[in-house]
Amino acid sequence: MNTKEIKILYTRTQNEIINRLIDLDETSKKHIIRWKHKQGGGGRSCEIVGKRYIEKAAVNFSSITGKELPTSALEKTGIKGLKSFNATGVSVIVHPWNPKIPCSHMNIRFFEANIGSKNIWWFGGGFDLTPYFITEKDILFWKSSAKALCDKFNINSYKEYSSTCNNYFYLPHRDEPRGIGGIFYDQLNKLDYTKCKDFSLECAKTFIDSYSTIFNKKKLLKFTKKERSFQLYRRGRYVEFNLLYDRGTLFGLQSGGRPESILMSMPPLVSWNKDYDFKDYENKLLKMFKLARK
Repeated sequence: MNTKEIKILYTRTQNEIINRLIDLDETSKKHIIRWKHKQGGGGRSCEIVGKRYIEKAAVNFSSITGKELPTSALEKTGIKGLKSFNATGVSVIVHPWNPKIPCSHMNIRFFEANIGSKNIWWFGGGFDLTPYFITEKDILFWKSSAKALCDKFNINSYKEYSSTCNNYFYLPHRDEPRGIGGIFYDQLNKLDYTKCKDFSLECAKTFIDSYSTIFNKKKLLKFTKKERSFQLYRRGRYVEFNLLYDRGTLFGLQSGGRPESILMSMPPLVSWNKDYDFKDYENKLLKMFKLARK
């Protein structure tokens, strides 16, 4: 079983990301809660709140065990005859105060199960960027960082992972993307275990390095009340996606996870009201979304 090693490595990853985020906002404070899962295992949830740059961030670790997978997990696997499973992961979401700084999300996860006498495993995860105001240069930087990650491991899968990310982080009822994308992968086990594990850990590192660069570049930019209002309005799209389509949210709730930790990814403030005419802002943003998907 590889779960024991992954728990140690993912816990270390969680700590590293917490420290990196706190470095981005010297006013931020962390609040950590440890919890137990009713089937087995548990987690460690960390909420970060700042007064200057980070309005709210969540960096959560969980490792749960069980004998029955929720429907959200079975959808793509075709697993039958499951005897036991363990799902371990780290998830991150950052909601900045400044609307010029994008919201961003990352998760890495490892799944291991016993089916009869057979042990199976795979990795999944990825990261994406949900901006409110974005430039072509920022898009190029974000995409090139994701491509460099894939190229580093010589797995020639950037186009596939990028396309999967674009297709997944999409709101059908709005007919629009959630953001500019990134990479998203699942059931990664065709390479040897060590290479898959290293790719997973490097995914988390690439995310925090790339996001920190964009964050620091934009955190001192001035913004208006209208721009802040647009940010709160567009956050509604993030909430809609997480509640309607996100498989991680569904898995957590269906498997009996701690609701407060699962829903910690939600923004602290959100609005579906248009306090201003946002037509120009939205047209520019959707144009950038379209550019990012080419």
